[in-house]
Amino acid sequence: MEKNYDVIVVGAGHAGCEAAAAAANLGSKTLLITMNMNAIAQMSCNPAMGGVAKGQIVREIDALGGYSGIVSDKSAIQFKMLNRSKGPAMWSPRTQNDRMMFSNIWRLKLEETPNVDFWQDMVTELIIEKGICKGVKTQIGVEFKAKAVVLTNGTFLNGLIHIGEKHFGGGRAGDKPSTGITEQLVSFGLTSGRMKTGTPPRVDGRSLDYTKMEEQPGDEKPSKFSFSDTKPLYKQRSCFITYTNDEVHDILRTGFEKSPMFTGRIQGLGPRYCPSIEDKIVRFSERERHQLFIEPEGWDTVEIYVNGFSTSLPEDVQYKAMRLIPGFEHAKMFRPGYAIEYDFFQPTQLINTLETKAIENLYFAGQINGTTGYEEAAGQGIIAGINAHQKANELDAFVLKRDEAYIGVLIDDLITKGTTEPYRMFTSRAEYRILLRQDNADVRLTPLSHQLGLATDEMLKKVEKKNEQVNNIIKQFDETSLIPEEVNTYLESQNSSTIKQKVKASTVVTRPNITIAEIIKNSKSLSKSLADTNEDVLEAAEILMKYNGYIAREKEVADKMMRLENIKIYDNIDYKSLTSLSAEAVEKLSRIKPTTLGQASRISGISASDISVLMIHMK
Repeated sequence: MEKNYDVIVVGAGHAGCEAAAAAANLGSKTLLITMNMNAIAQMSCNPAMGGVAKGQIVREIDALGGYSGIVSDKSAIQFKMLNRSKGPAMWSPRTQNDRMMFSNIWRLKLEETPNVDFWQDMVTELIIEKGICKGVKTQIGVEFKAKAVVLTNGTFLNGLIHIGEKHFGGGRAGDKPSTGITEQLVSFGLTSGRMKTGTPPRVDGRSLDYTKMEEQPGDEKPSKFSFSDTKPLYKQRSCFITYTNDEVHDILRTGFEKSPMFTGRIQGLGPRYCPSIEDKIVRFSERERHQLFIEPEGWDTVEIYVNGFSTSLPEDVQYKAMRLIPGFEHAKMFRPGYAIEYDFFQPTQLINTLETKAIENLYFAGQINGTTGYEEAAGQGIIAGINAHQKANELDAFVLKRDEAYIGVLIDDLITKGTTEPYRMFTSRAEYRILLRQDNADVRLTPLSHQLGLATDEMLKKVEKKNEQVNNIIKQFDETSLIPEEVNTYLESQNSSTIKQKVKASTVVTRPNITIAEIIKNSKSLSKSLADTNEDVLEAAEILMKYNGYIAREKEVADKMMRLENIKIYDNIDYKSLTSLSAEAVEKLSRIKPTTLGQASRISGISASDISVLMIHMK
């Protein structure tokens, strides 16, 4: 049995899998330790990947050479590009996934990765000598040595599951908690805290009446996450929408006196942007109903995930209330929802490589850092895995800046601001989101990753080819003139002004509702050379032509943001009067009262758009 490794990764969730794959693909001899080999990359909560800002992170992981995008594509049962009605900075890919398939494909990908070994066991202690992490000890007494260790314990550190008045140890339903590590790390001076998250009931899809719900099909022309040759879906499963009502809320209220959240048994803070149904009833008491997304768990299962109905109320209350939801009158429950409390460590105790300040060669990634979501965890995982390899091999650290990636924003937010509640990524957290689009993640990150040796030569050649094609399209649009008889019919159909003489194609494509594909179709000279061009390449060229001015302006704003530290905020400002501020910004700015815009920008939950509102208000 091998006992010495370059990198050891503890935990095989989304962070751990990406960390192990990255370190191994860079050439480190890597050991992945998990308590359950049958739950590798388990989707412990909803069976989906991506979403607003999260989809950008998955594409960034793929561009760096990670596996999340590939696995998501291969296990997808539905694809949607969210926010298509908004600008391209907001477009966010999302897949609904087959839960079992997702986990199986991840395991196969890791088993096919040279340099990855596996060990099923619980890590109960770190081997630390003179402030340097040298390895781990497991529950059965085995010691493994390593040059770097990555902890990705998820919700397992002293995990405690709550259902009504019942509570018991667990990292998730059916799995025991991980013990010992928190206490040891605290003894070395690290500060820990408690957080909570929750999950809704799972129900039997055969018992639901979908005729009483609104069908939500996938995109007519589904795309995909990965820049590799994974295939888009040719068939999809629909999700559905239904709503709670006053009767449902009344039944749920009968369980509040037994709710661990309201009785004080749960000490940890839950995610602000994914509250439990009982929390929503209290916080938004004026609302008569709350939206629920009914999500299938896979191709060949009847199990349904009731997204939006997360709860830790007693199971009988959950069941009675659920049966009053339209379409759920005869619902059968597979298992009740529950809340889980777990230990985390304030991420301000890390440097930008995700290495701990207190213990050298020890890295944290995922929910141990106070984040929530598979995507945020995976994004941290790949960076921690890369840097563990770099440190183990005495190579330079790899850090993504805020203007390079959402992953850079995520990590900078965590280590600079810390968090008192589970951190979730949003587009509004990125001040350079026009630069950090989902379509250009490969252009931004693959060259950087290739320099490390993680992104392959083939990946880099694809990016170079894409850049060449995009530049060629822009050049042709700049040089080609459109004539009225070719394009006026199309322009009229889009309620756009017709042209009376020859006009450069590049000026027409910048108009609202005018697409590059239709301009090519209606121009003989363009269609001859560009008719067979890949849709992704066309989209990238169109975005650059349409938003060139916005991109230049954003770079200008970036320079201004660097000077925030010297701008004082007067102390009598009434934040409630600034209606463009988010509710979270009003609450935290009023409570913390920052003295400079720089300080305000580092408060957790204050977005770049909030700072822009303050800048405008202060002229």
